[in-house]
Amino acid sequence: MTNNQPHHDLSGPPTAPPLILGPSIGTSLAVWEPQLPALTRTHRVLRWDLPGHGGSPAALLPSDGSATIGDLAALVLRLADEQGWERFAYAGVSIGGAVGLHLAAHHPERLTSLAVVCSSARFGDPAAWRERAALVRAEGTEAMVASRPGTWFSHGFAHTPVGAALIEDLRATDRAGYAACCDALAAYDITADLERIAVPTLVVAGRDDPATPPAHARRIADAVPGASLLEVAGAAHLAGVERPEPVTAALLAHLTDSTAQPHDDATTRPQNDTPHKDAPSRPQNDAPHDEVPHTHTPHNTTPHTDTTPHTGASRHTDASRHAAGMAVRRDVLGNAHVDRAVARTTPFTARFQDFITRYAWGEIWTGDGLDRRTRSCITLTALIAHGHDAELAMHIRAALTNGLTREEIGEVLLQSAIYCGVPAANSAFATAQRVFDEIDAEHVTTRATTRATTTTTKVDTASRSDTEK
Repeated sequence: MTNNQPHHDLSGPPTAPPLILGPSIGTSLAVWEPQLPALTRTHRVLRWDLPGHGGSPAALLPSDGSATIGDLAALVLRLADEQGWERFAYAGVSIGGAVGLHLAAHHPERLTSLAVVCSSARFGDPAAWRERAALVRAEGTEAMVASRPGTWFSHGFAHTPVGAALIEDLRATDRAGYAACCDALAAYDITADLERIAVPTLVVAGRDDPATPPAHARRIADAVPGASLLEVAGAAHLAGVERPEPVTAALLAHLTDSTAQPHDDATTRPQNDTPHKDAPSRPQNDAPHDEVPHTHTPHNTTPHTDTTPHTGASRHTDASRHAAGMAVRRDVLGNAHVDRAVARTTPFTARFQDFITRYAWGEIWTGDGLDRRTRSCITLTALIAHGHDAELAMHIRAALTNGLTREEIGEVLLQSAIYCGVPAANSAFATAQRVFDEIDAEHVTTRATTRATTTTTKVDTASRSDTEK
């Protein structure tokens, strides 16, 4: 990296189609780590850091309040030129998505496709961004730390290793670089240019995002011809971190569809070609941005939730297998278990998590040849035979979810005593009894909590009535 280029990272096969990933303000290129294992199977992926973020110098943007999204887009084009990429796919989160919209509107010849994640055509009142820039210049990024849980992701997720690492990235961000990005967001309004965008576009929104609510995504998808829209349930501003599975699946499907579309130029340009100079930014529109969600269905888009697996020919893509597998995995094992597994995912284990979701759950458990009750019986027997007690406990709960009774599970364990051995069955019965006891205790706790809540509500109601009297 030179002093006039952002810090960046390259991953994936050198000859694969190029994909550039842009981050959100206050984060580093690590914000894309949940998607990296899947994306690098099919693309040469370049992730970059915003000025003053991660490893990028703050001086890449002017510090006098004049920074623009166009300046950041010029940095991206410089990185692409250095790689010799004439055309590339682009995906960005928040301010990174704004950079993508600018590129699609002002440099459409450079993009093969665009994905905009939790972003906007205009990020609210410019004065609020100017105030934030002044605050951070005076007090540093520590002034922003307390407000990120609940904005970036749920408060609970902030205590996971992934959430804590992102908060530390914010703390480490240079105040001048962060403030300059705020200046760029204050000056940004691409609303009038959205209808010019002609590249295949995917728009993703976190349904619980307070920074860029789904209404922002709907406005983009309404205005960009042919855009697709995905709203991710249970996700705030960093949807790809908090709910990586549906975001990854949508990106893979979008990139696959876009790659299949013919185009008439090569995707590379000669090395050391002159960097593309960015066009001047258009005058900004200061009209207020109403954040009340639309009540009509977009005329050219259909919002999708993250719970419906793909069908038809797309069923055979990695993206559709992952989406279908995640849906079945949640149905069988429960949201709580899967959420814990996802929260524990690290860059080291991400490929394995992707593998079991696509293969075990997306191909085997989704098959039509056996019902889930039968699959549970087979799974229990195999786990008993190999002595995998921890997995057995998990799948005993899953078997109950799939419709087996405790008595039927007992019959499977008894049958296994004949063909897997008495010691193995003995251990299995002990594991099953422990699981049943835990479930019974959970039910007792739930009933007690419900009774306590009901009693408290009645007391509060009576107290209010006395007060009103």
